[in-house]
Amino acid sequence: MAQVPTGTLFFIATAYGAVKPVTIVTNATEAVVTAVAHGYANGDIVEITSGWGRINRRNFRIKSSTTDSFVLEGQDTTNTTFFPAGTGIGSVRKVTTFTQITQVMNPASSGGDPKTVNFKYVESDSEYSINDGFAATGYTMNLDADAIGTAGYTALKSLTEVQTDTCLKMLSRSGATLYQPCTVALNEAVKLQDGQINQVSVAFNGNNRLTRYAS
Repeated sequence: MAQVPTGTLFFIATAYGAVKPVTIVTNATEAVVTAVAHGYANGDIVEITSGWGRINRRNFRIKSSTTDSFVLEGQDTTNTTFFPAGTGIGSVRKVTTFTQITQVMNPASSGGDPKTVNFKYVESDSEYSINDGFAATGYTMNLDADAIGTAGYTALKSLTEVQTDTCLKMLSRSGATLYQPCTVALNEAVKLQDGQINQVSVAFNGNNRLTRYAS
């Protein structure tokens, strides 16, 4: 069913649990992660660091949690070319707090487009092209300048100063969620325009691919 952005809620990760070592990540249609006594529950959102670049620094929802393992919902790691067996180990940490960003205007996305390499052999009169991954994905939005002092504004300001990895969460009216690993850059210079309310802008600079869940 088609949707519009109206009603979307935005959150930023502002607190994480302790880092837990990951000793095994399996090659499976949904990767199984071993982290002894992790303490996570189904539905928790975690950030994983891994020797597998395609999941490194990304955020996933947990399912099928047991005492020492859990599943990264929706993450297929069966292709051993992309996910060489035994090399996906690293660490994991849980997002313990998402803080809502309020008074949001004009959200927009950028990047994510395929990167193409064009090349030509001397014996050919035509070029070839191959895909070379994807451009970094980013999001921008404006905030009411008077949002200063709200929990979300304060969090964005703090994250801009420290430039640590965090996660942008978008929750649509349908219940679908999107998690974009990122760093934050809040520009507090107030934009003044006749006929418009005063606004400030913030950019979320993507680190690796986003993760989406239907609900």
